[in-house]
Amino acid sequence: MARLDLRHVRIHGHDVGYRMGGEGPAILLIHGMAGSSRTWREVLPLLARDYTVIAPDLLGHGESAKPVGDYSLGAFASGLRDFLSVLEVERMTVVGQSLGGGVAMQLAYQHPEICERLVLVGSGGLGREVSWILRALTMPGAELLMPILFPSFVGDLGNQVSRFLHRKGWRAPHLAETWRAYVSLTESEKRDAFMRTLRSVIDSRGQSVSARDRLYLAASLPTLIVWGDEDDIIPVAHAYEAHKAIPDSRLEIFEGAGHFVHVQEPQRFAEILIDFIKTTKPGTIGSTGYREILRAHSRKSA
Repeated sequence: MARLDLRHVRIHGHDVGYRMGGEGPAILLIHGMAGSSRTWREVLPLLARDYTVIAPDLLGHGESAKPVGDYSLGAFASGLRDFLSVLEVERMTVVGQSLGGGVAMQLAYQHPEICERLVLVGSGGLGREVSWILRALTMPGAELLMPILFPSFVGDLGNQVSRFLHRKGWRAPHLAETWRAYVSLTESEKRDAFMRTLRSVIDSRGQSVSARDRLYLAASLPTLIVWGDEDDIIPVAHAYEAHKAIPDSRLEIFEGAGHFVHVQEPQRFAEILIDFIKTTKPGTIGSTGYREILRAHSRKSA
């Protein structure tokens, strides 16, 4: 099965890496923190049979530039809007995993006119709870320990071991994806971008950015929520709570899966996503419609 090669485009003076292929309605795939477009490598060719798939490396991640700047959800969302404009992609189904889920919700909130559907995969921004490791890394001075916690020689050695095990037929997708995130943090530029991103959404007590008070806005978009019931980064309870809060949303729980369901079960993930797209009508609400929803909710809450 062919893979989609990495390309580059320059936006606002910064290189943005991305993978794109296929024909048909567009699907935007947004990776998580310390990840890259490579996380979708098994899913991309499955979707590209009938859809145009676009998987960017967010700024500070993967092969995209890592400038000193704003790494908030709003900045990522605005950057994706500009990226899609350059590629001349006007509307799409937006899929976000982990941090990418928070970015996807922000994109739908800031730019509803370009979003046809919303898919949240082990998404951030739906509750306070998050892995203690991520909370610990937000503590003052943690960045000074990062070079010790993530030395480059460990990444090099681990990659050699990983390649050896892969040649021997050993497979553990969840561990492999976690390892790739670890290895990315052995590079100083990526560590700096990671810390800025991390502290924009998480503090010592948990996730500091939440979309829960705005989930009623998602009622205007067909929404799919996908989660692993053994997610040790963001608890599956967030999936059930979001499902209750978003009218007519669809919930899919992968039993035995962790934080990277799309990596552990790419075939099933792609089938569920394709079925969701085929059985729902694209959301058509624009900025005017969002204003009407906001005003109506404001009157109801008064």
